[in-house]
Amino acid sequence: MIRQFVPQEFCLKCRSCCRFKEADSVWSPCLLDEEMQGLVDRPGIPAVSISADRRIQVVVDPAGAGFICPFLNASDNKCRIYDQRPFECRLYPFLINLRKGKVLLTVDLNCPYVIERINTPEMREYIAYISSYLNSPKQLKNLKDNPQIIQAYEEVREVAELRLPRDTE
Repeated sequence: MIRQFVPQEFCLKCRSCCRFKEADSVWSPCLLDEEMQGLVDRPGIPAVSISADRRIQVVVDPAGAGFICPFLNASDNKCRIYDQRPFECRLYPFLINLRKGKVLLTVDLNCPYVIERINTPEMREYIAYISSYLNSPKQLKNLKDNPQIIQAYEEVREVAELRLPRDTE
């Protein structure tokens, strides 16, 4: 299990992530292969919530401000599948990014919590923790087996390189 960086209390007040400008946003989480089946088997989750490229299909925001994750309860800002949320959601505001042929750990510069703590000891300690976690043999295999979660995000800061074997790029 990934230790969270952003406290849940902060997230519930923020109303920033889980919201998207476009319906086909790169920011919409991709699912690991094993997550897809877990969500499809979960009662109340329509299969149309997941696209053919393993991405969560966003829906129109009831407030009319773009799109939201179909698992987000817009009224209280809580995730309906929090106990089973995807790897990318657990990792956020950190992201797995592909840049110039390298697989990098990056952090979203649109997250207010990150901006407040970008150069703090707390951030440096978490980056060391999450880098170590992602560079473990189990997680490197997970990334190699699920290349769909390695995306090309903008407005991020590179914080570490992941040691994926060259044949996964």
